[in-house]
Amino acid sequence: MTLTRRDLLAGAAAGAGLTGTPDWLHAAPASAGTAAGPRPKVLRYAFPASETGFDPVQLSDIYSLTVTANIFESPLDYDPLARPFLIRPGTALALPEIADDHRSFTLKLRPGILFHDDPAFKGRARELVAEDYIYTIKRFYDPATKSPGHSSLEEQGIVGLRELREAALKSKQPFDYDRPVEGLTAIDRHTLRIRLREPRPRFLYTLTGLPAMAREVVEFHGDKIMEHPVGTGPFRLAEWRRSSKIVLERFKGYRDLRYDAQPNADDAEGQALLARFKGRRLPMIDRVEIAIIEEAQPRWLAFLNGEQDLLERVPSDYIPQALVKGELAPHLAKKGIRHSRVAASDVTLTVFNMEDPVVGGLAPEQVALRRAICLGLDIPREIRLGRRGEAIPAQAGVPPGTYGFDPLLRTEQGRFDPARARALLDTWGWTDRDGDGWRERPDGTKLTLVMLSQSDQTSRQLDEIYKKNMDTLGLRLELKVGQWSENLKSTRSGKFMMWRVGSSAGSPDGQGSLERGYSPAVGKGNLARFVLPAFDRVYDRLTALPDGPERLEAFREANRLLIAWAPYRHHVHRMVTDLMHRQVVGYRRPPFWLNWWSWIDIDDDAASSS
Repeated sequence: MTLTRRDLLAGAAAGAGLTGTPDWLHAAPASAGTAAGPRPKVLRYAFPASETGFDPVQLSDIYSLTVTANIFESPLDYDPLARPFLIRPGTALALPEIADDHRSFTLKLRPGILFHDDPAFKGRARELVAEDYIYTIKRFYDPATKSPGHSSLEEQGIVGLRELREAALKSKQPFDYDRPVEGLTAIDRHTLRIRLREPRPRFLYTLTGLPAMAREVVEFHGDKIMEHPVGTGPFRLAEWRRSSKIVLERFKGYRDLRYDAQPNADDAEGQALLARFKGRRLPMIDRVEIAIIEEAQPRWLAFLNGEQDLLERVPSDYIPQALVKGELAPHLAKKGIRHSRVAASDVTLTVFNMEDPVVGGLAPEQVALRRAICLGLDIPREIRLGRRGEAIPAQAGVPPGTYGFDPLLRTEQGRFDPARARALLDTWGWTDRDGDGWRERPDGTKLTLVMLSQSDQTSRQLDEIYKKNMDTLGLRLELKVGQWSENLKSTRSGKFMMWRVGSSAGSPDGQGSLERGYSPAVGKGNLARFVLPAFDRVYDRLTALPDGPERLEAFREANRLLIAWAPYRHHVHRMVTDLMHRQVVGYRRPPFWLNWWSWIDIDDDAASSS
């Protein structure tokens, strides 16, 4: 059984309308190796920022989550070739049985799925059961985990979990994992029923991102659980040198899962991939080696020199060397390198800390400061110089390709108007009283904006543009450079003033991007720590409404509130170009999901013939 909403998201497909089939798709499969045994198939690529760890309950950064998405498994999954998306069973035998107006979801898990070996299991094979999902869901609610995913899960309203969390907070006692809750029931060993307080027509999306963890593993490793990810997925962690190298290897006990997919009928590339790989056992590769290379130049050179098989997100400085008028540069094509260029379902933004005494708050003068900064940012220049033309201006925070995105929307955040910005500052008292060229606060004290940043080349270029924009407004800007993962920690804990960051869609529904303004998500998805009851009411309506005109109007109202109060400045939606050497077969950038390693092959014969 499958579920699709192609009618809602048609046009978001990467590669839609392809009419030809590349020759490389018809190449012979890789050789079996030598008499000594088959050569391991290794995918090598790099992250541009360091990971934070591998406990999926505690994560919010895409780099760590990419790793855990290939270690842990959810009841439901996305079809690897269908565009824009198609939901299908993961560890479940079928899509859930839905009852009581989308308040009850019953899942039957596939028997015989095994966890990776771990000392916590004391040498015994450990089968995935319904209780593992119940335990994992409860971990999101345990105050001790400080889970960024708690607020998103709470929006779904699983009966009894809110009360269980509040009991732990009130008593200041450890979270009671043994206490039953009405909304989570293991009907039998392999059957899970989840009951919600209100109808949730999109709860299936939550089930595509719900990991399964074994309680004995979490308790065995304790506060070291971020270093010991033990799931049921196709890969297991084999080596980790923090902020340097991550190595995963095929889980030998992985179940017999075969390549199958449902590409669109007019998707020539997808149809060819299915014809080539259908029936192959997954995963098709043996090992994944990830280097952490924050600087753009060494990451680019490592790919060109063949040290990396895949380069995700070509750094903006190297777009002119990679593409000519949007097509792959001839000198790269001659080497057998291929490319993929798609519009990403993402948005970049400046986060203002609403609890900061300078840029935060809801007083008119503070709103005026934030809106002036928004109007004074030259996004066309950022796109032209900082991103080499590979982006479009963002009018709001909902990413393209997700439900709720309005391509016709035009807002103040799509404008560059430094004259109006200066007028706002003058009107609300942010003026230069001492004549030194820099504005002071309305009370006359010194004004300095402090923005977190990173040391990589792209960040430095964007910082230069940002600072020139602030200089033009008479606003003194100080840059505080650190590692991306450390900046994320500072932001989540509220110890910052401003940060520029990117955010990618995690599901086909755009409401996830609006969590950035939802007060229960403060310190989690709501990095700005924005609290506005009017916005919360609109957000709650979005959660309950079925898709349709009324829900789209609620999206528009949520956008209006975020733009008016300006806890964020939305910058751009990026174009993404990925490059791959000829030995990488089957890679297609997924719109929302991260567990794509199983679906690619490494054809060493193709590499050696280049």
